[in-house]
Amino acid sequence: MKVSDYIAVTIDRFPKGYVFTYADFVTEVNKKEAVIKALNRLVASGKIEKLSKGKYYKPENTPFGNLQPNQAQVVKDLLEDDGKLVGYLTGYSMYNQFGLTTQVSYTIQIGKNDLRPAFKRERYSISFIKQKNTITKENIPLLQILDAIRYIKKIPDTSVEASCKRFLAILQELSTKDKETLVRLALKYPPATRALLGAVLEELQETQILTSLMKSLNPITKYKLSGAEKALATAEKWNIV
Repeated sequence: MKVSDYIAVTIDRFPKGYVFTYADFVTEVNKKEAVIKALNRLVASGKIEKLSKGKYYKPENTPFGNLQPNQAQVVKDLLEDDGKLVGYLTGYSMYNQFGLTTQVSYTIQIGKNDLRPAFKRERYSISFIKQKNTITKENIPLLQILDAIRYIKKIPDTSVEASCKRFLAILQELSTKDKETLVRLALKYPPATRALLGAVLEELQETQILTSLMKSLNPITKYKLSGAEKALATAEKWNIV
């Protein structure tokens, strides 16, 4: 089979929105230059689109034009390394999914143990948030919640009061085990994050799991989160003002 035919057949098997590079083919074809030329011809024909240098995707066609790949596809090379999880989508990437804002951002934030400089990938600005906990498939949803609590003041097009009410709803749906894990993971977050988590969980009457959070805080430190007290009767107890 010719290289161009092999490339076309393989791409036909990819799902819509799938991001790939020439490396997805050369392991079998082992003809890098021929692969790159074939991919560029497919871009010119409109069958695939170029995301950034060396990165392509199979577009999903709609009456309103071609859809961009989802954000996880855009940065999947930054989330895994040889099959091992090394990062996760967070921040602006999750606020809309959590129902904290209606805005959709072209800023993609990634939680990682090791930070790297921010950069641009086509229309997207990609930045990184330091995560001190070990990143696992199981704890990523909880780390995403904690990151949103940590950056509550930076959530666009909303208020601290509205965000607190939404956090109450999100945490209410968690299992007791997940709430306990959330508390454990929060111990590696800044004090203001721990305080707000404590206030939200106490509002949900989860007092039995809050001892370690309360002990981790300086009893005379105040945390400025104007509006939190309107949603959380427990805010004052956790020194949130």
